[in-house]
Amino acid sequence: MNVIQLIGVIEIGLIFGFVAIGVYLSLRILDFPDLGVDGTFPLGAATCAALIVSGVHPLLATIASMILGGAAGLVTAWLSTHLKFMNLLSGILVMTALYSINIRIMGRPNISLLGENTIFEEFCQPLKGPAGLLWKALPILVLISLLGYALNRFLKTDMGLALRATGNNARMARAQGINDKAMISLGLCVANSFVALGGAIFAQYSGFADVSMGVGTIIMGLAAVIIGEAILPVVKISHAIIACIVGAILYRFVIATALNIGGSFLHASDLNLVTAVLVGIAMLLPGLKRQLETKS
Repeated sequence: MNVIQLIGVIEIGLIFGFVAIGVYLSLRILDFPDLGVDGTFPLGAATCAALIVSGVHPLLATIASMILGGAAGLVTAWLSTHLKFMNLLSGILVMTALYSINIRIMGRPNISLLGENTIFEEFCQPLKGPAGLLWKALPILVLISLLGYALNRFLKTDMGLALRATGNNARMARAQGINDKAMISLGLCVANSFVALGGAIFAQYSGFADVSMGVGTIIMGLAAVIIGEAILPVVKISHAIIACIVGAILYRFVIATALNIGGSFLHASDLNLVTAVLVGIAMLLPGLKRQLETKS
């Protein structure tokens, strides 16, 4: 793997760090396995691409993607809390519906952004010279650091503590006067906003948006969370957010390394197979870590 490939892995890993944080919010904080992120990721990409092609400023298009992603999370929460659907079924229904909605938004299965003005050209051109190959990675790192810091601060407020209490024990939270339905709605809204933001940035980074680009998003996010937690000690919320970002980068690095080392044996079409094996290994890491700590 050369330097250019390594920087590309870091850039994509940082982008998927937004997805990992969203999955962490729904899965770890709320204890809500939200499969709807497989539809929210391309929703962010489709919304952003469609608006940019229509002449909307890329920053406004990115913000609009986050808003629609949050709305998708609210729908998932509404199906679960008000219609009493199972959590998994709620996410699956939203994911299925978003496939058609994303095509409606784009007007076709995919949109090319080649030659269009994106946030990278709009805000990062001054960095292209002095920062060299890192002119895209640095702004993404700054953005995810700022949003991660804001999320960390929010989860320490009274509302954030109520959100965490709901995920830990919803019945006890209700006994303390917390509106658990509102907290679930808020949590899924924020989580899906992060995922949609990742989709919007990825579309502008890669130069296209495709209706099928969200396949396996939940698996990737889960793997990033597990890898990050297995490698870094998670004591505080801030540690968990950093672990999500580091886990996403390591996840992309391991996949890129496996495909490169595989040579003629592994092809790009084997990406899902490599992903499944990597997730399986990541699931074993916490148990192996506990065994090593017990022996030591």
